[in-house]
Amino acid sequence: MSESSERRIVLVRHGKAVPKDAADDPDRDLTARGRRDAGAAGRWLEESGHRVDLAQSSTAVRARRTWQLMIPHLSDPPPAYYAERLYHADGDELLAALQEHAPDLSGVLLVGHNPAVHELATALCGSGPKQLRNRLEEAFPTCGVVVLTVTCPWRELAKGAAHLADFWAPGDD
Repeated sequence: MSESSERRIVLVRHGKAVPKDAADDPDRDLTARGRRDAGAAGRWLEESGHRVDLAQSSTAVRARRTWQLMIPHLSDPPPAYYAERLYHADGDELLAALQEHAPDLSGVLLVGHNPAVHELATALCGSGPKQLRNRLEEAFPTCGVVVLTVTCPWRELAKGAAHLADFWAPGDD
């Protein structure tokens, strides 16, 4: 892949989780709605054609489970890894994690938590359809999927560098 080739960033907010008093925070699982929405997100991702080379997820149960429930709907799921640093990360730390990717990757999917994924998505978004940008400014719902494209190398990824290419949330179907 050349330095100026288009790269894709797919940001996924984990699905609806059980209440905070149901389990220790990292062990909170998805609700029935969260599980349904994760499957729907996987189906949408497959149908949309937004392919990636690598998936990375927070180690929290709700984030891991969201990705695991998306996988059966993908015809060619990418390899994945789970990183504890994504669990407590803020938007800047998520950006730093993306900047570390190998130059030959053409697309990365990241499953994380709010407010960090919302912070990252809005910070990266420098262009895109006004309607999608306004919607993203308002909220990043549980199990929402934001697709961004960039032409810079990963290490040069910066705020405002991305184009908002697509945005899906449960109920959009």
